[in-house]
Amino acid sequence: MRKLKNEELDRKSVAEFKAAKKIPLCLILDNIRSLNNIGSVFRSADAFMVEKIYLCGITAKPPHRDIHKTALGATENVTWEYAENTLEVVQKLQNEGVSVWAIEQTELATPLNEFYPKENIPHAFVFGNEVRGVDQKVVNACNQALEIPQFGTKHSLNISVSAGIVLWDFFSKVKPEL
Repeated sequence: MRKLKNEELDRKSVAEFKAAKKIPLCLILDNIRSLNNIGSVFRSADAFMVEKIYLCGITAKPPHRDIHKTALGATENVTWEYAENTLEVVQKLQNEGVSVWAIEQTELATPLNEFYPKENIPHAFVFGNEVRGVDQKVVNACNQALEIPQFGTKHSLNISVSAGIVLWDFFSKVKPEL
């Protein structure tokens, strides 16, 4: 077996990506501190054809050298918007018919392996601060919470790891025809 060269991977150009159909999913980053985490989320959003990223609160926005370092150009093709208030973004999306889920450990959270997106309903996932998680007021406003089952000694995963896991799970369950 041989590794494929980049030109053999049949990737979209930036223009093709922007014009392509996206999965019915937005990401909301609630006060993310790490520029590397932000860049990694952009890169995962590119890989799984996410519709949009909302950068909220203290979450830095492109262009920034440290975001670009991990995003590898994904900030140029993934649609994003900055909003100061995460709660307002959640409420706006819900008013537009989007089902908004906190990615958080909560009472009554749905384990990711038991989550099945409703067909024909757009979704948004809120990822929280590296230390405090998703703000409680935002959790209260969400339709539900998703939890990634964990079995070791640690209480959480890095936000960029969580985003990659949740995005792959959603993508594989909606089985988009892209």
